[in-house]
Amino acid sequence: MTLRRCLVGAGAAVALALTALPASAADIPPADTVVTSPNVSHVLNIPKPEPIAGTINTDIAFQGGYAYVGNYGGFSIYDVRNPKQAKPVSSVVCPGGQMDVSVYGDLLFAAVDSSRSDDSCNSTGLSASNKEAWEGVRIFDISDKAAPRYVKAVETNCGSHTLTLVPGKGRDRHKNIYVYVSSYSPNDNFPDCQPPHDKISIIKVPLRDPAAATVAATPVVFPDGGNETQPGLLVPTSGCHDITAYAEKDIAAGACMGDGVLFDISDRLNPKVTAQITDPNFAFWHSATFSNDARKVVFTDELGGGGAATCNEATGPNRGADAIYDIVRGQLVFKSYFKISRHQADSENCVAHNGSLIPVKGKDIMVQAWYMGGVSVWDFTDSANPREIGYFERGPRANGQGGGVWSAYYYNGHIYAADFHEGLDVIKVDDPLVNGAARVRTDRLNVQTQESYRGWGWGH
Repeated sequence: MTLRRCLVGAGAAVALALTALPASAADIPPADTVVTSPNVSHVLNIPKPEPIAGTINTDIAFQGGYAYVGNYGGFSIYDVRNPKQAKPVSSVVCPGGQMDVSVYGDLLFAAVDSSRSDDSCNSTGLSASNKEAWEGVRIFDISDKAAPRYVKAVETNCGSHTLTLVPGKGRDRHKNIYVYVSSYSPNDNFPDCQPPHDKISIIKVPLRDPAAATVAATPVVFPDGGNETQPGLLVPTSGCHDITAYAEKDIAAGACMGDGVLFDISDRLNPKVTAQITDPNFAFWHSATFSNDARKVVFTDELGGGGAATCNEATGPNRGADAIYDIVRGQLVFKSYFKISRHQADSENCVAHNGSLIPVKGKDIMVQAWYMGGVSVWDFTDSANPREIGYFERGPRANGQGGGVWSAYYYNGHIYAADFHEGLDVIKVDDPLVNGAARVRTDRLNVQTQESYRGWGWGH
């Protein structure tokens, strides 16, 4: 982790010294104990494979019968064709946080936002103040699940904190895929990350020759600067943290530190901001999820950078939460906040984090990670009155350290949760509100690249 990321990068697997008011002891599960709501069951836990057991898990992507789990030390591939017997297939040791991953065909893309001595998997940490330091996007060939092959690395300004795959349009769809790279926090001392950095990088990847991938555009998102002076910001806007693209609708939502934005991405290399909003209760706009009909968007606030105990009475229900917006005539209209009401202990870092829709026709239901708040299943069909309908969580870690679930996503009938330390959890929700989702299947899920359920196909 470079200096510029030390405040907000990963939520860090470190011991936490927190001063919030204590939660009621009756609300806190025993240390390291799994608890669930009656409609949620814990199917399986798969510990991290030995090659990357010492580093923390991050994001997840899916394709066919496989799950791809990022990790600060590289990534692992899991066979999930039978979720009850899911198992690791291979691990690639290739350090460089965060290693958030997305997949497309035989390609896996991994985000590196930690300055390295070079772009290889044998690299070591090197300060971003050194011109020779590298950070950006790594590309792997995953056609052989047991032995992925490193294909290419593309350096980007300020690295790649997260990335978003955007397919081409029309005839271009079968020729190229585009990678929207989110990065931030420039510094005068970083030769490859100079201020102002109010932009994103777009990598063009020729599908027939991925080794020819290169940065094709660096569009400026905030030509007049973003939100830099609001009290309570974790850090001022200097780029985006995460972008979710809904390519078939030519739109995207950007969670950009101090700002939430909507983009028109009809021109893949020239996205245009069409709406921009701030929120006095948001400290750090972290990620975004559209409703299936794209009439709503949920933004998350990573208050405390993921390293603080914000799921407590002292912080309250409106900070470190989700904000639900209706999209009305192209503009964002605030409707409500959602936050888990299950208060966590002072040793438990907890805040809104990565989640995905559960494909229920006519409803807006989401599964979401909350670090040590676990996994929440919640309904925002009525955007003014969201409610939790199920949960999975562990009690505080016996060693007093932080951790928890980084990402929790629904894929073909089950929920998969990547835990910092505990590995990959397979979870099942059995509730009348979501049971129809089991009939909906997809061959690929990159959560930051949303596709409509219509594209997935409705079961009969």
